[in-house]
Amino acid sequence: MSKLPTHQNNNPTWFWLALVPVLGGVAIAYAGQKIKHNNWIWVGLGCVISSFLLSSSEIILIIWLSQIGLAFYLKQNFFSLENPTKESFPGKNIKYSSGRNQEKIDINTCSKDDLVYGLGLPIVYANDIESVRHQGYIFTSVEELSEIAGLPQNYVKKIASLITFTYDLNQELEVSWRRLNAYSQHQLIECGLEQKAAHKIVEERDKNGSYQSVIDVQRRTGIPLSHYQHLI
Repeated sequence: MSKLPTHQNNNPTWFWLALVPVLGGVAIAYAGQKIKHNNWIWVGLGCVISSFLLSSSEIILIIWLSQIGLAFYLKQNFFSLENPTKESFPGKNIKYSSGRNQEKIDINTCSKDDLVYGLGLPIVYANDIESVRHQGYIFTSVEELSEIAGLPQNYVKKIASLITFTYDLNQELEVSWRRLNAYSQHQLIECGLEQKAAHKIVEERDKNGSYQSVIDVQRRTGIPLSHYQHLI
């Protein structure tokens, strides 16, 4: 997708192009590519495809009007997502520095208010992080905020020095691969592991200590991931 210039006023160039019938969706997709937001890309391409398929129908007018409304809506968030600054975050007292003199926020245990007002994240991303946590996922690195929760890279970079990743192992045992570090051979068998695999996992763990990751389990035991994938 070729690069489009951006005006320095309140309306980026892609916004004006998004108002064009049929092909305007390409501009929306470009905006999504620029801020690394896949949903925008798919919506933009969807507008183009729908317009072509229904070009002979009166519905195309509805698609065009929807496209215009979408462009106005997305424009409101484009600049803050493209170039987030201290002013673009709702948290008034955030200091984007090394974070040495600031108490870090634990991404796994903090409240939604901490995510929104402490880190300055838009509510939509705070909701995504909270949703992933409620499903039992425990974040262990800043990269996972993007890979797992879909947080745009520009926000990840801004909050990287302000956050930490700790977790309560006992709280996590029932919902993750870390059961391999705590369950007995009998418990692992009850979870669906073959007896030979369960014995090897426990034997290696007792001999050389807890596993550090799923890959560590595979490397140390030689047991394929497929044998315990249902525990992850």
